[in-house]
Amino acid sequence: MSAAPIFQSRFDALKCCVVIPTYNNERTLASVIQGVLVYTNNIIIVNDGSLDGTFNILKQFPQLTIFHKPTNQGKGTALKKGFQLAENDGYKYAVTLDSDGQHYADDLDVFLNELEKKGANDNELLLVGDRNMGQDGIPGKSSTGNKFSNFWYLVVTGNQLHDTQSGYRLYPLEFVNKIPLYTRKFEFEIEVIVKAVWRNVDVKNIPIKVLYQEGAERVSHFRPFVDIVRIVLLYMWFVLVSFLYIHPRNKYQDFKEKGFKKFWNEDVIKSQEPAHKKAAAIALGVFVGISPFWGLHTLLVFVLAASFKLNKVIAFLFSNISIPPLIPIIIYASYQAGYVLTGHGFRWGLSLSDFDSTSKIVDSLWQYILGSMALAAFISLTLWIVFYFLFSMTNPKQVIKP
Repeated sequence: MSAAPIFQSRFDALKCCVVIPTYNNERTLASVIQGVLVYTNNIIIVNDGSLDGTFNILKQFPQLTIFHKPTNQGKGTALKKGFQLAENDGYKYAVTLDSDGQHYADDLDVFLNELEKKGANDNELLLVGDRNMGQDGIPGKSSTGNKFSNFWYLVVTGNQLHDTQSGYRLYPLEFVNKIPLYTRKFEFEIEVIVKAVWRNVDVKNIPIKVLYQEGAERVSHFRPFVDIVRIVLLYMWFVLVSFLYIHPRNKYQDFKEKGFKKFWNEDVIKSQEPAHKKAAAIALGVFVGISPFWGLHTLLVFVLAASFKLNKVIAFLFSNISIPPLIPIIIYASYQAGYVLTGHGFRWGLSLSDFDSTSKIVDSLWQYILGSMALAAFISLTLWIVFYFLFSMTNPKQVIKP
């Protein structure tokens, strides 16, 4: 009688399985399955309409749950089918790994260890393998694409991951089967983690190993242009949703739960932040609010605050310096500052004759843009100095160390 797989009892106790989507990976599929079988028998394979020898390979594993899709519909649809099958079989969690041979089966231990730490009252958990994309041997295009995705994931969620594109993950099945997920291909793995954070799921990276094989063994179906375009379009949609609904909703809920005083101290003032960072958030908000990018101020302030890791609430509040009563003053001051910077000296009056030709309109627009950027820079720098000293005096321990 053969021995049970190494982690079988742990998988059973956690009600966890492994889901492997596959498409035309006949060179590596059998070895991937055999590697996982060393650790568990709880395996579900979704054949996403493969046209190679995948069907015959899977005949070698009749003890596993195998689903054959008649046509190829994309990795996202294969994963969703696998999650549905897993929950129907009574599982609560599923670890996914790719069938191209880049993942190590012994890293299943890392996922189980993290899941075993989860308390009964903790938020639901979704784990994403961190492949350490900066290490030697990682293709440059993979590292660059991952950095792009990581940045925009941070912008739309406020949560930071070092690897957002790894297919080696652990999913909570009840959660992923309940939320609406619309994408069908590689961008599905981004959609699910963004929507997970928006629904208060703890999405975390855990370190894993990765093997990028040379030669013809590993077959990737990622299409550099088409799939990147799909990912970009998805993030564009997420940016709109997060800035117009998710971020304001979350802050409003925090305000209701904490009350004004606690919300002001923790979310706006954030007393634990150093003085220079709080002052920088104010300066950033004012700079964006005065800048000539009308209609984009909210988007810009959240993107820049996320990029520089500044308090987004403070930055957003101070970006509203461009409220209707102040808009004429800001535009007028910007125009006059541009007039001075273009060498025309001071001229406080304006007349319609200043805009009676195309060339004058273009010149005036250039003066306004130049002046608004200069004015924004001057006022934001001044406010940074003022608020830095104010915050430093309030809490002297937060002064920047030399």
